[in-house]
Amino acid sequence: MKILLVGEYSRLHNSLQEGLKALGHQVTLVSTGDDFKNFPADVLLKKKYVTGFFRKVLVGIYKLSGINISSVSVRKQFFNQKEKFTDFDVVQLINESPFGISPKAEKEIISFLKQHNKKLFLLSCGADYTNVKYALEKKLKYSIFEDYFSGKIQKKQIDFALKYSTQPFKELHHWVVNKVDGIIASDIDYHLPLIGKPNYIGMVPNPVNLSKIRYIENPVTDKIVIFLGINRSNYHSKGIRFFEEALQIINKKYSEKVTVVVAENLPYNQYIHRYNQAHIVLDQVLSYDQGYNALEAMAKGKVVFTGAEKEFEKFYNLDFPVAINALPNAQKIANELEKLIKNPELITQIGTNARLFIEKHHDFKQIAKRYLDSWKNN
Repeated sequence: MKILLVGEYSRLHNSLQEGLKALGHQVTLVSTGDDFKNFPADVLLKKKYVTGFFRKVLVGIYKLSGINISSVSVRKQFFNQKEKFTDFDVVQLINESPFGISPKAEKEIISFLKQHNKKLFLLSCGADYTNVKYALEKKLKYSIFEDYFSGKIQKKQIDFALKYSTQPFKELHHWVVNKVDGIIASDIDYHLPLIGKPNYIGMVPNPVNLSKIRYIENPVTDKIVIFLGINRSNYHSKGIRFFEEALQIINKKYSEKVTVVVAENLPYNQYIHRYNQAHIVLDQVLSYDQGYNALEAMAKGKVVFTGAEKEFEKFYNLDFPVAINALPNAQKIANELEKLIKNPELITQIGTNARLFIEKHHDFKQIAKRYLDSWKNN
């Protein structure tokens, strides 16, 4: 089968591509690299003028003329090599806005892909109209909008997600949903809002390439190493402040027993290198399931503080911990860290559980087969 994967978030499509290729399929990935993370792609479309002084110029031009230069640039790069994006059996978009550009430019690109290929599928991965609406209606116990609801942050600080509730993105959502042959969710956070929706064909877990990720035996022989990676662009939506507050509590009580490593806005390869020696990885708070960074850390045998809610445990029929459910409460997070500090044998036990869970439910070849079945049957 000839497959085109469009867009990239946190290495999901890279791993899926590796799984599909291992099964003998021809796969092309086109993306912007997910900005500073610099994920590889067969066709890399560069988003220009998105940082520093040039971003301010871009915003100024947009306010004056309504023209988004970055969107214009990505659209031009795509159509300058449009012959690379035709005659595929399956095209999969990673999101309703797979390149993170204006709805108008996304529509033009997606229209071309629909017209010149056989099947078109949509992933619900990352913020989109459906899950943002679901969260804004407070249908979850907690969501990425916790600090926005409580007034701790302004609208502009969470605008990257709130934009999906605006009229242009609402129209993009309905337009894309009517174009695709099916919608697939990548984890529980995106599955719950889609239940009962037309075109929803189910959840397929994130693929993890275990041939590239070895289990790291990392017994506690001295200090327990705790790693926190911060991406400023999603600081509030990940609930990072709860981790920072919890670490202040832990540092006061156990500074002689722990080493805290904090890394900020690192490219993917550097990020991975920094957490390899950690025993505990603080990933995210405001989720029900694990994102890609958490899954890779779990595959290495880390104890990961992330989304691991009851809905997640029920879906996978778990009766033992594979990760720590990080609640939006600094004291509760600190209490969970304290249990591990007082009982370091739990670190090895949970880390082993985590690796076995990834092998059973997230192996990239098995997940690739599930995608193939979803595409063929819809």
